[in-house]
Amino acid sequence: MAGANHTEVFNCTPKEFFQIVTDYEKYPEFLSDVKGCKVVKTEGSHKYVEYKVSVIKAITYQLKTTETEPSLVSWEFASGDVFKTMTGSWKIEEAPGGKTKATYTVEGTFKIFMPGPMANTLLNVNLPAMMASYHQRIKKVYGK
Repeated sequence: MAGANHTEVFNCTPKEFFQIVTDYEKYPEFLSDVKGCKVVKTEGSHKYVEYKVSVIKAITYQLKTTETEPSLVSWEFASGDVFKTMTGSWKIEEAPGGKTKATYTVEGTFKIFMPGPMANTLLNVNLPAMMASYHQRIKKVYGK
C-alpha cells in the first residue's frame, strides 16, 4: 500500500482550518490539481464527495468523508476509476499562539499494477504544493 504523511502548522485556529478543509466545492479555487469537487450525497454524519483531479491524467473518484468538528476529517474510498482503496485524514490540533497543527495522512492501492516507489511518488509528489495552497487559502480567507 502506498502512502503519505505530513504535519504542518497553519496560521489559523483549528475551527478555521476545519472550515477550509470541509469546504469541498471551493477546492478547485486553490488546489491546482482539483478540477471539480462536490458533495454528491449525505448520509447521517457521512458525506460522499466526488473529486475530478488531473495528476498525470484526469481521474474521477468519490470518497466517503466523516467530519468530527473541529478535530478530524477522515475518508475512505467509495468509487472511482484508478484507486482500489484509499483511506486518509486530516487530524487537526490546537498549536501555541492560536495556530493549528494539522497532520495529513493518505494510503491507497491502485486498480492497475504499480510498483511501490511509483505509487508512493504519486501520493507524495504534490504534497508540498498542496500544503502551500492551504497556507495561501488561509491567508486569503482569514487575512492571516
